[in-house]
Amino acid sequence: MSGKLRFNPSKSILIIDDDSQILNSIKMSLLSSGFNNVNCIQDPREVFSTVNFSNVSIILLDMFMPYITGEKLLEQLQDRHPGIPVIMISGMNDVKSAVKCIKKGLTDYIVKPVDADSLLASINKALEVSEIRLENSSLKEQLLTASSTKNEAFSSIITKNNKMKYIFRYCEVIACSSQPTLITGETGTGKELFANALYKLIGCVGEFVPANVAGFDDNLFSDTLFGHKKGAFTGASESRGGLVAKAQNGVLFLDEIGDLSITSQVKLLRLLQEREYSPLGTDLTKKSNAKIILATHKNLKELIKQDKFRRDLYYRLSMHQFHLPPLRDRLDDIPLLLNEFLEQASKDLNRKPPTYHPELIKLLCSYSFPGNIREFQAMVYEAVSKHKSHMLSATAFREHIGDNTENHLQNQQTNNNWISQLQTLPSLKGVSDIIVDEALRRSNGNQRIASRMLGITPQALSKRLKGRKSDQ
Repeated sequence: MSGKLRFNPSKSILIIDDDSQILNSIKMSLLSSGFNNVNCIQDPREVFSTVNFSNVSIILLDMFMPYITGEKLLEQLQDRHPGIPVIMISGMNDVKSAVKCIKKGLTDYIVKPVDADSLLASINKALEVSEIRLENSSLKEQLLTASSTKNEAFSSIITKNNKMKYIFRYCEVIACSSQPTLITGETGTGKELFANALYKLIGCVGEFVPANVAGFDDNLFSDTLFGHKKGAFTGASESRGGLVAKAQNGVLFLDEIGDLSITSQVKLLRLLQEREYSPLGTDLTKKSNAKIILATHKNLKELIKQDKFRRDLYYRLSMHQFHLPPLRDRLDDIPLLLNEFLEQASKDLNRKPPTYHPELIKLLCSYSFPGNIREFQAMVYEAVSKHKSHMLSATAFREHIGDNTENHLQNQQTNNNWISQLQTLPSLKGVSDIIVDEALRRSNGNQRIASRMLGITPQALSKRLKGRKSDQ
């Protein structure tokens, strides 16, 4: 076989076929490709005496055999040992039978005469899927039984939010996995902070190597990640190693992968799948053992529908992934973050941390924070730089919220597609009541803040609410 073995050669393979010549032929091919634990059975009635008492990793099964057919045996195997992948080998190219068996749990269907490379590729894929399923099952069990911990790796992430604590536990569980990890979330939610936390949890001896690949064309992507040989292109006066080499024994963090071209995505897939890459200007293949963490603020499923992101790459990235909630979904963290940012800003500006009125928390909780943590931090720094008294003024916050809320409303007014999707239109009073209730909810019942969100005076809002009470 010219194919490459990507899995532990001690994986146990069981071949079931009544033809001794085919058994020996397949066995020799597998042994020559690196597998050293290959067993053969000619009589299908003896299968379970072997499978029940040995650790079989994968089964190669003939379709037509005496005593019991491959299809019937497949059903029994799926019933008793559903975790073992089964590859059917048949002398007939029967699409109907293949589809029928696949619906019953068959992993793959190969037609005789068996092509050695195709068989090895099928075995590699089946073992990979099997290992991922086992790993995810184990991870899920560990996650459900894990208790909340205060790991030093998360010290830079300020939160008391339950959603965030769940992500902490998830990170602790997947840190031991060699599979890539995908972090999704809006801009400013802290994706690189979590990548760094994962790096600390893993305990790598190598470096944490971050790279934002937004705006990279294919040449820049290849050169930055894989490096180049001297003379590879005009201006390449000397050889240079890329970020993948720099991240050896460590972590490579690639941010904004949703912006990559399809060509670059193919190269990234090869790196993730084969752990291989080639510097520009050379056919030399190098190996990488770096843990790879990726992030994007884009919806990859939507990009797949638009043919802008490869489906196979997405599946490769989906093994371990988590989504960071936006700040508007973790409002209980606002006081913690405000105090932390006030401390940081005051220290940087060489000032004493100011106090603030409790109403400021309500004002901040009424805002949607489209820029998330990053925007919040900038708001605090701006307010601290402008404040002149002991009590922190809310003016800078109100101005920022007012400007951004106005822009948001203008954007909403230009996008009324949702209205056309309604089968029946609500009454004006019904819409008004819904909007007023939502403003009060976001402002935690503060009518002054709610009225500002609605673009009316506090007196007008109060009059509207009194009118609703009199109607009831």
